[in-house]
Amino acid sequence: MTLPTSSLASAGLPDAAAIPSRDHRLTPDEVAHFDEHGYVILRDRIRPALLERLQRASERWIADGQARGEGGADDGDYNWASRPSGRVLYRVNYLHNKGESASLELLGSPEMLGIAESLAGADFVPTYESLVFKNTGDGAPIDWHQDAVHPRNHRIFNVDVYLDESRKGAGSLRVAPGSQKHIVDVCDLQERYGWDAPGVVQTELNPGDVLVHDVMLVHGSEATIANKLRRTIYYEFRPAQQILEEGPWDASFIEQRLRLVSLGIDEWRRHHPGDEGFRWNIAPALRPILSDDVEAELKVAHGVHTPGSWCSAGSVTM
Repeated sequence: MTLPTSSLASAGLPDAAAIPSRDHRLTPDEVAHFDEHGYVILRDRIRPALLERLQRASERWIADGQARGEGGADDGDYNWASRPSGRVLYRVNYLHNKGESASLELLGSPEMLGIAESLAGADFVPTYESLVFKNTGDGAPIDWHQDAVHPRNHRIFNVDVYLDESRKGAGSLRVAPGSQKHIVDVCDLQERYGWDAPGVVQTELNPGDVLVHDVMLVHGSEATIANKLRRTIYYEFRPAQQILEEGPWDASFIEQRLRLVSLGIDEWRRHHPGDEGFRWNIAPALRPILSDDVEAELKVAHGVHTPGSWCSAGSVTM
């Protein structure tokens, strides 16, 4: 299936981030933009002090992963890829147990949870957390893909927090507005159009900006030469009801994942005494009870994943 031109006709639209969020939740116009086009850009979403803490934390996460040895094994926590220059680390998963509290602070921030509640409802569940990066000189392409394919009875989305600038001509993310509404044959798309399918938008973001995208939005980035370091933190959210109805996890997974929200809200409040934090309106039946072993709460492994649409692999594990 190719992308219909009519579904990609929003290249001239301004991003909805020009409208400031009220009370950290998305405005109706921002939600409508997300639903129609599959993404929305939120400018200056992350506070400067937290952004700086995340940048420092990412340096440690990357260094710790690389210390495991160049060309190390690809495991659940650290993902490696083969590049022309050799094996490179490109992804760090399960950020909360990696020795830096900034990831929990970000999760528990009203700026993050306001997005989650706006799109997934009060019973949102944080299902993934990872740092994906291209190191200096690693300009490998990320082919057109859809992160996860699902029946679309509920919104499932990623919140992408940019720690570095991303510019046109330097491998910035390309998105195909409207493509989230159906499964796309991304191999056919690549063969027919390369990177210039009708209506495709090439995004530009600054440190502290956030791009929220539907997990079925077709997106990717072309190869670049001598690119700068670019780091992005990805948090996926789903409604609890979606997981209960469609999987691939169960109620126990939901409970474990919701404990991370409690820990995140507490961590955010520790850094922002006196500020009003996020008002968590979760259903009483879902409100988690923390155990005494906080360290054990910080990593909730997935085991299984919702398959995505990739030309090279057919499915994606996040």
